[in-house]
Amino acid sequence: MNKNTVLAWATFIMIVVGCGLIALGAFRYDDVAGWGFVSVGIGFFAIAWVFNALKGRM
Repeated sequence: MNKNTVLAWATFIMIVVGCGLIALGAFRYDDVAGWGFVSVGIGFFAIAWVFNALKGRM
């Protein structure tokens, strides 16, 4: 595996975990904790976007 493959897998895993956190915040927790899960899920999407942008440049 080269660096681009590792970044692609990291991007995929971050998107899956981000979707899981957003789903937890939306469907499991109805109080203030849900907002925390959603915001962390959005943060995972932002980091995955950065990994995807770095794929061809490293």
